[in-house]
Amino acid sequence: MVSSNGADEAALERSYSVAPPVDVAIAEGLLREAKQIMEQLGVVFFLRQGTCLGAIRDKGIIPWDDDLDLGSIIGLHGVTEKTIDTVVSTFRDEGYFARIERNDHYINVSMMKSSTRIDWACYRIVDHSIVHYPGVRIPARLFTRLKEIDFIGAKFLVPNPPEEYLRHKYGATWMTPKKVGFEKDVLDLVADGPYLAAGADRDVSSKNIGCSRGGGKLRVLDYESKPIFGAEVRVAGVGRSRTNKLGYTKLNLPGDDWYALVIKYDSHEEVLYQENLTQDQTYIYRADPSAVSGRLCVLSTE
Repeated sequence: MVSSNGADEAALERSYSVAPPVDVAIAEGLLREAKQIMEQLGVVFFLRQGTCLGAIRDKGIIPWDDDLDLGSIIGLHGVTEKTIDTVVSTFRDEGYFARIERNDHYINVSMMKSSTRIDWACYRIVDHSIVHYPGVRIPARLFTRLKEIDFIGAKFLVPNPPEEYLRHKYGATWMTPKKVGFEKDVLDLVADGPYLAAGADRDVSSKNIGCSRGGGKLRVLDYESKPIFGAEVRVAGVGRSRTNKLGYTKLNLPGDDWYALVIKYDSHEEVLYQENLTQDQTYIYRADPSAVSGRLCVLSTE
């Protein structure tokens, strides 16, 4: 059933694939409402990612941002995994659609109301760091003593110092507003993981790619839907590989999750910043000569 107030699964899926900019007035109202709910439950949270960037750099919500980003740290400030279930139940009672997704680095709760998405990420501390999508490691010490700021007429917490946090997340040029192209800056901060996919000189066609160290396959096609041999495929935080003569390569995905990819061949390069991938699928990438940047959920299944 589709909700009349934009609080449903269809609205959530559209927010990922289309990423419409928020209505700033609605976003401000929902952020205040989220603060009220969290405070009533005694849950400590902070502004993160684009919402923190807007609060610190622009003193407001970034008008081209597509969501609101909140964060908490599991094991700090009294936040536990049980806390998450209580929060989700309360937001649902307040008219939000909510979906929980888990991986090794965080538990993410995506909540929709008034066709606006709030992403509340509850991070796990691993080796004194937390990991922000799509694989950026940020020191946990920035979250032990959060800083209070004035924002949209209320008090909110941010990492401390927020400038160092934003430098870790967006790079040295975080003070420069970028409506497009920031994705590449973020990916430059992500180290490749230990997974190394098969190279172009190996037989990795759709029928005989093994999945011993992870799963998922990708076929790269050019503007005329012809397979590309030797295209470099980078999965952020996982590794790099090259396609074979049929255009296939193995992705070595460590699990079913959201991933950012970079596809490069000849003079062509495209960042796919938001792709929901599973280990048991073969995906198709089709280059689009009219796309400069910013396409989301581009890949189709074979």
